[in-house]
Amino acid sequence: MLKGPCNGRRLDILEWLRNPVAHFPPQRRADLVEDGVGTEALAVKLGVSRAVARTHLDLLAGVGLLRAKKVGRRTYYRCDEYRIAEVSHYFEKGW
Repeated sequence: MLKGPCNGRRLDILEWLRNPVAHFPPQRRADLVEDGVGTEALAVKLGVSRAVARTHLDLLAGVGLLRAKKVGRRTYYRCDEYRIAEVSHYFEKGW
């Protein structure tokens, strides 16, 4: 999942979402910290289409590293710090 040609982008996404206030402008409909960052803002930062950004976000959410929250018709993403720590622990053990 984190290996392959897109892994740098996915790692960037995780890094940016760990501190969204430092990496994204305020959003009108959602709080960056409480609700997360919208697909469009991430697409702009990555320099890709919303569909490509959504693919990365859906994959990261699918494995539990991100939490998705619907606000109206939009989906916002934030890191699941507990799950990230859990996965990091496995890698530290040589998994």
